[in-house]
Amino acid sequence: MQAAFGRILVTAALSLALTTGVVAQDAASPVWRSGISTIGELKHPNGFERFDYVNPDAPKGGELKLSETGTYDTFNLILSKGEAATGVGSLVFDTLLKSAEDEITASYGLLAEGVSYPDDFSSATFRLRAEAKWADGQPVTPEDVIYSFEKLKEHNPLYANYYRHVTSAEKTGDRDITFRFDEKNNRELPNILGQFPVIPKHWWEGTDDKGNKRDISRTTLEPVMGSGPYKIGAFQAGASIRFERRDDYWGKDLNVNVGQNNFGTISYTFFGDRTVEFEAFRTGNVQFYQDNSASHWATSYDFPAAKDGRVVREEIENPLRATGIMQAFVPNLRRDKFKDQKVREALNYAFDFEDLNRSLAYNAFQRVDSYFWGTELASSGLPEGREKEILEELKDKVPADVFTTPYTNPVNGDPQKVRANLRKALDLFKEAGYELKDRKLVNVKTGEPFGFEILLSNPSFERTVTPFVNSVKKIGVDARIRTVDASQYTNRTRSFDYDMIYGIWAQSLVPGNEQSDYWGSASANQQGSKNYAGISDPAIDDLIRRIIFAPNRDELVATAHALDRVLLAHHYVVPLFYAKAQRIAYWNNLVRPAELPYYGLGFPNVWWSKTAAK
Repeated sequence: MQAAFGRILVTAALSLALTTGVVAQDAASPVWRSGISTIGELKHPNGFERFDYVNPDAPKGGELKLSETGTYDTFNLILSKGEAATGVGSLVFDTLLKSAEDEITASYGLLAEGVSYPDDFSSATFRLRAEAKWADGQPVTPEDVIYSFEKLKEHNPLYANYYRHVTSAEKTGDRDITFRFDEKNNRELPNILGQFPVIPKHWWEGTDDKGNKRDISRTTLEPVMGSGPYKIGAFQAGASIRFERRDDYWGKDLNVNVGQNNFGTISYTFFGDRTVEFEAFRTGNVQFYQDNSASHWATSYDFPAAKDGRVVREEIENPLRATGIMQAFVPNLRRDKFKDQKVREALNYAFDFEDLNRSLAYNAFQRVDSYFWGTELASSGLPEGREKEILEELKDKVPADVFTTPYTNPVNGDPQKVRANLRKALDLFKEAGYELKDRKLVNVKTGEPFGFEILLSNPSFERTVTPFVNSVKKIGVDARIRTVDASQYTNRTRSFDYDMIYGIWAQSLVPGNEQSDYWGSASANQQGSKNYAGISDPAIDDLIRRIIFAPNRDELVATAHALDRVLLAHHYVVPLFYAKAQRIAYWNNLVRPAELPYYGLGFPNVWWSKTAAK
């Protein structure tokens, strides 16, 4: 997956060539596997020593000072409400399986020493490690796993949708948990069940130090207890938090943890303004900064530490090698004004990417033209072969131009092209029932002016959005920007309370069940889903199912091409842009392995501090 559940959600599925790692086997017993691979065979056999990209001799200790935009108001990461503190999920809690960053959606046992499932994938059983312990020394039990799973589905719509085909979780042995499914041959389910955070049932059903009974349905700022490598140390609610490495961590010597969790403390400071956040990085109060602004990257590193080498700058392709990006203006189809496809297409003609790229980004970006942009899953040209066959099976349900017209974004860049595209936008609005009247675009039948609000979570986005607002105003559209704080933005996007947002989806090379959450009809009105546009279309639902149950890689790729093509043909979004590499800057007291994992930065897991004791 978008990395288990972080800011952005990427999941994967398919053709689980589940090999290696027979933990226990005889003629009458199930095959226990120590890992799961979704493409090809696992890289590592059972009992492997460590991941290849780690430094097994990395020193332990030192402090890592990080930053985060926004705030937080809870340590309870189960809920869909509130703003959970960054780091709690990844540092305090373990999962059943742990992903490898040099394989495409391959996972190996963490809390679980093995996983087993029947040939028809109608269930999956995980066997916990006997040595797995909570921070208070109590063992991690099947009851904990079942409790975690049930509370996630009960209190978080995202998880409820993601695991909707998992009908039950039950204890089937002293250390075994069996999950049962309502369908067969959904090959992704055993893998994604290894991704949710496992929380301690006894802790949540107990009382705090004041004798008050804990309530998992409520937010809390009581430091939660986990089984992971770090614990919550000092914190200032909403402003900062420090995690301390646990010397008594039960899993510190596991092969999947060798050379990882190296920092003695990891602290986050939260900022409401990116300018202030970067100033903290310049002064060394923050040690790592991911720069998402091309113009800022080109012009803002003239301070002494960057000039003399104390601050290192790198552009790294690794994290995007297996990630397809769709970044876009996302109109909310739950609003009547955006239901007409011609209206949405018109807005794309009014977006001058070329001018924005030149004036604000030093031509560093490329225009996104696929929901799987940058990967082999992106459609192009006209459909051929198996992809064409799939679309022909849905011929009466998909736009006719998927067979005749390759998708392309409008091209601007000079005054003549801009004028032509704005005229095209007006023509499309006219077909949708609008006309220019006194320099305002109005509905011919109702006289209502056409306008919308773009909801943003951070002022730093405004300089990118403002050119689009100014452009659509040229054709009489009353577009406005509204920037709100992180908590309000989260609440409004969860409840789909917006006209348009600046959204992003990140795709793995093996799309699967998450596609239903992104584009499926069932998620269109499910609060907390990632179906930001409100897409509800029978053909898209059909294609999603075909992806989930694709029997081989060729069928998956062909079906992903078809899904991509249909999504593009409906003009659900106004595609924006992205770069082919991540831009990172960090102070040179941080050290990384010479070779980063092929599909990731390995940060902060496999980095270490130069000041740590050898």
